Amino acid sequence: MILVTGAAGQLGTDVMSELKKRNMEAIGIDKTQEPSPCLAELDVTDAEGVKAFFAANKPQSVIHCAAYTAVDKAEDEPELCFNVNEQGTENLAVACKEVGAEMIYISTDYVFGGEGDEPYETDAVKEPVSVYGKSKLAGEEAVLKHLDKFYIVRISWVFGEHGNNFVKTMLRLAGIVPLSVVCDQVGSPTYTADLAVLLCDMVLSGRYGTYHATNEGFCSWAEFAEEIMTQSGTNCNINHITTEQYLTKATRPKNSRMSKASLDNSGFNRLPTWQDALKRYLSQE
Repeated sequence: MILVTGAAGQLGTDVMSELKKRNMEAIGIDKTQEPSPCLAELDVTDAEGVKAFFAANKPQSVIHCAAYTAVDKAEDEPELCFNVNEQGTENLAVACKEVGAEMIYISTDYVFGGEGDEPYETDAVKEPVSVYGKSKLAGEEAVLKHLDKFYIVRISWVFGEHGNNFVKTMLRLAGIVPLSVVCDQVGSPTYTADLAVLLCDMVLSGRYGTYHATNEGFCSWAEFAEEIMTQSGTNCNINHITTEQYLTKATRPKNSRMSKASLDNSGFNRLPTWQDALKRYLSQE
């Protein structure tokens, strides 16, 4: 049985759907129980609750999608952010070890410093500059501390059908307000439906390790916004601005490029281009 945390979220919903397509037995958990027979209520920060759940259900694998992701808000409530991203992950890792389960931990480009213009390799120096990034790195370290059977999968710029994301925000604001978008932060969008396929390819494959998984190709946020307008047929000009012109509480990495050599080396398929992913996503809207 495969356990999916954060199963009601943007990524977790697609992972559950992909597992169902493959006829793989799965149960999803979330803090708030949804009206579905395949979802259960469980708070990953509740160590005793997690331990009891694992003892009763004995999963073979955990795909850990649950996370605190409010990047700016995390600067004001670091304790809560670390409680979810570090302690919650450690609770799961300890429980996995006790029942012999493997874990897929979803991490982020924010564990890196975000400088330069070369894609980060998986073993590059970790220099997170935000509370969120530091908390996700602490989650990685918790996995490494307790488990031998793990996959750490770093992603970036996530968008999907379920939940709020950059694409939905751009389309909602187009024509209502002038849109100014940062042009000096470069990375790769990640479509949750594509990522879910890869995660389900990984689960129980035994090809453990640390991976970078985003859709292929790089762009700036402004270029991403322009492609959204073009593909959706929306008449909206994007004003390019710098990071310094768009102040946020948390520091954003200017370089979110990540090398996909890790996928190649282990024989996993790379995700399609981000432009192709966007086209398929918009066709679902």
